[in-house]
Amino acid sequence: METRTALVTGAAQGLGQEFAVALAGRGYRVAGLDLVPQRETADRIVDYVELVADVTDETQVGGALERMLEQFGTLHVLVNNAGVYPESAFEDTTPEEWRRVMRVNLEAPFLLTRAVLPYLKAAGWGRIVNIASAAVLTAPPTMVAYTASKAGLIGFTRALASALGPCGITVNAIAPSMVRTETAERTVGADGGFEHVRAQQAVPRTQEPSDLVSTLLYVVDEGSGFLTGQTLNVAGGSAYL
Repeated sequence: METRTALVTGAAQGLGQEFAVALAGRGYRVAGLDLVPQRETADRIVDYVELVADVTDETQVGGALERMLEQFGTLHVLVNNAGVYPESAFEDTTPEEWRRVMRVNLEAPFLLTRAVLPYLKAAGWGRIVNIASAAVLTAPPTMVAYTASKAGLIGFTRALASALGPCGITVNAIAPSMVRTETAERTVGADGGFEHVRAQQAVPRTQEPSDLVSTLLYVVDEGSGFLTGQTLNVAGGSAYL
C-alpha cells in the first residue's frame, strides 16, 4: 500500500502538534503548516516538512503546498485544525474582529481544501477532517463569532461530503470541548474558563489534546470510508447530538 501523506494546519503546538505526531506514529508522512516555525513538532517527528504560512492567504497556502509536494509528491489527508477563539461580549465584537475569526476558522479551511483537492482526487483516496467545536451545541454567550464560524464549518463539512463522495474522499468534523492547550491556558483559561466548562460536562475533567487523537485516527482510517459528512462530538458529555 502506498505510504499516505497528511497535512495538518496549526501544527506548531497544542492539538495540531498532537495530531501531527499521532499521524506520524501511524505511518503517515506529515507536513505541518502554521504561522510560526514548528521546531518542537519537528523534533518529535523523524520525517517532517515544516511549512510557515498564513492559512488565510491564498498565495502563501499555494506556495506552502508546492514545497510539501516537492518532498512528498502526493497528499491524502488534510486536517483543518488552525483556529482562533477570542472571547468577548457580542456588543464589543468589532466588524474587524468578526471578519478575522471568519477568515481563520471558516475561510482558511475553504482555501486549504480547494488547494489540496486536485491531489486528493489524483490519488483516488482522501480524508478531510475539520476541527469544529462543541460550542455550536452549547452556545457560549461570550463566543458568538467563534460559534458562528464553527457552525459554518459544520455546514461546509456536510455539503463538501456530498460533493466529494464520488471521488473516494470523505469529509468529517470533530467537535471538541475546551481543550487544554497553550493558547487556551493563556486566554479563556486565565478567567476560569476550564472550570466553567468542566461543570457542564458529564466527564468532570479538562479535555487534553490526547483525548482527540483516537477519534482523528478513526476518521482517517482506511476502514472508515463509509463515514462522511458527520460531526463527532468529543466533548465529555457537555452536549449531545
